[in-house]
Amino acid sequence: MESVRTVVTGLGIVSPLGCDLERYWQAVVSGKSGVGMITRFNTDGIASKIAAEVKDFDASQFIDKKEARRMDLSEQFAVVASQLAFDDSGLDLHNIDVNRAGVVIGSGIGGISTLEKQHKLLLDSGPGRVSPFFIPMMIIDMCAGMVAMRFGFRGPNYGTVSACASSSHAILDALRIIQRNEADIMITGGAEASITPISLAGFCSARALSTRNEEPERASRPFDRDRDGFVIGEGAAILVLESLESAKKRGAKIYAEITGGGMTCDAHHITAPLPDGDGARMAMLNAMRDGGVGPEDVQHINSHGTATLLGDPAETRAIKSIFGERAGKIPINSTKSLIGHLLGAAGAIELITAILSLQAGRLHPTINLENPDPECDLDYVSNEARDFNFDVFLSNSFGFGGHNVSILGRRFDDQN
Repeated sequence: MESVRTVVTGLGIVSPLGCDLERYWQAVVSGKSGVGMITRFNTDGIASKIAAEVKDFDASQFIDKKEARRMDLSEQFAVVASQLAFDDSGLDLHNIDVNRAGVVIGSGIGGISTLEKQHKLLLDSGPGRVSPFFIPMMIIDMCAGMVAMRFGFRGPNYGTVSACASSSHAILDALRIIQRNEADIMITGGAEASITPISLAGFCSARALSTRNEEPERASRPFDRDRDGFVIGEGAAILVLESLESAKKRGAKIYAEITGGGMTCDAHHITAPLPDGDGARMAMLNAMRDGGVGPEDVQHINSHGTATLLGDPAETRAIKSIFGERAGKIPINSTKSLIGHLLGAAGAIELITAILSLQAGRLHPTINLENPDPECDLDYVSNEARDFNFDVFLSNSFGFGGHNVSILGRRFDDQN
């Protein structure tokens, strides 16, 4: 059976740099940082006191206040970003076969803020005070479930959980569902709201987070010699994927075509990547093979680029092992330098950012790259945005547990 061509027709974000696509794009391309001091809780005793918080988020514009109280913040983010993406797509619920429309949304941690609050209630006031909505508010699949209920979509529906690769896995699953002709429309992406005391404490104990508390905006510094860990972020990023036939039939605008993806596992360590980057290498090669292109065709890479001591060199080695002498000529950037690490939502917002770059013919900078690590010696679009027209790109996501995902996207060409 011939694979169904799949395009992106809608985008929606809830991010540390805004909840509007144009506002977000202007912020990232100007090199603005979304990182600051944590405002949501007291950080006394926690080594890392910085994060990329979502600011000015008002769920009541989209969700009834009573309903919102029964939702974890991650679920609110997912619903709002999905509504924004749906609106952006121009879809009309009256003209959709809801049995051929589905939702796959990933999250790495899910409703951890709800878990913290309800556990405190249990200890302080007893089991009778635990909310009857506790479980639905906590479980990761409910992001997808609530979005489906909002739109009445009755096609494939579930959540994906693979740490920082969660939303990239969700997007590839949604792609496969359309390619297999099991659905015409898929809402997909990721949501995360894990800036909580226990999350910060756990990541700090693992020595994963930056502690550059005196300079929050300069703390996320992928590929820099002086990096000291990632900065935790939050938000949601949602794409509307649609079969090309469906999109053309209704005259939809098309942002890009998603043509392939690769998934591998390092099978190496609970947090550290394979030092030689071989798992990442295979994910990228599989994505290219799946998308019908070779290394000579890839023109841009949105890197995983977390600013961890082990991750950045491993990804660099993986890229060099594939592209050889061309590796240094491919512009690579890290969106995490600007908005921190959105964990399970990172892959989706980075794919959206790459698509916006494709549309604009401009690459956002990797900020704070002041003293390049000698082991990270590629072109990371350091500190200044760059005009660059391209057609084919990769977006990389690698998660704790050794999960590797690479997504291949390209400019839509109706002649292909």
